Amino acid sequence: MPATTVHFDVILFDMDGTLVDSTAGVVGAWELFKQKYPGLDVTAVLSSSHGVRTVENLRIHCGIEDPEEQEREATRFENAIVSESTKNGREGIIMLPGVREIMQELEPFAKHPNPRWAICTSATRTYASAALKKASIPVPDAFVVSEDVTKGKPEPDPYLLGAKKCGVDPSRCLVVEDAPAGVRSGKAAGCKTLALLTSHSRAQVEAAAPDFIVKDLSCVTMKKTEDGVEVTINTDN
Repeated sequence: MPATTVHFDVILFDMDGTLVDSTAGVVGAWELFKQKYPGLDVTAVLSSSHGVRTVENLRIHCGIEDPEEQEREATRFENAIVSESTKNGREGIIMLPGVREIMQELEPFAKHPNPRWAICTSATRTYASAALKKASIPVPDAFVVSEDVTKGKPEPDPYLLGAKKCGVDPSRCLVVEDAPAGVRSGKAAGCKTLALLTSHSRAQVEAAAPDFIVKDLSCVTMKKTEDGVEVTINTDN
């Protein structure tokens, strides 16, 4: 397996599908919402909703147009992800492969004034904080959530803000993503992009044209250096 080593000032992680697997809770939440919105095709929704802000998914799939209702239902949906994740024998919200080792290396470097990594998620602050806690992943000082931006992924705003919060130029950042929308967001922000095959097919991921593709973060090692992070990527070709 060929390896590439690259140095970056900062690593910008997505959350769902990159650091944590909340599939069990998401499935449960959509099944719960189908009781109120009987037209929902849960299978179809699951194939197209990942990496998109909850308010956008509710507008598209549930027909909710009123912004206040979107916010109320988004809160209910994301609370349901957490509560439904362990019901009916579901496995809960869990840490994905390779994440523990990377966090052991990077966790001490999550604090201001010079954080070396951030999380930029399409989730709300309340849900993202709860999901990270469930998966035993620390919340970094540079933490971008859906409420922080007007336009979510695939627009560049989340990753531009992540780079800004870390005080670095986006071109010196590596975005780690699993969703094509997130890869496009990172590329539009001017970052290098590393895509994981944890939630989408290789063809779907390749269509977003990331710089690197691997199975998951078990194929990646990260080492803190004096002025950034050294990333070794065992590319999955």
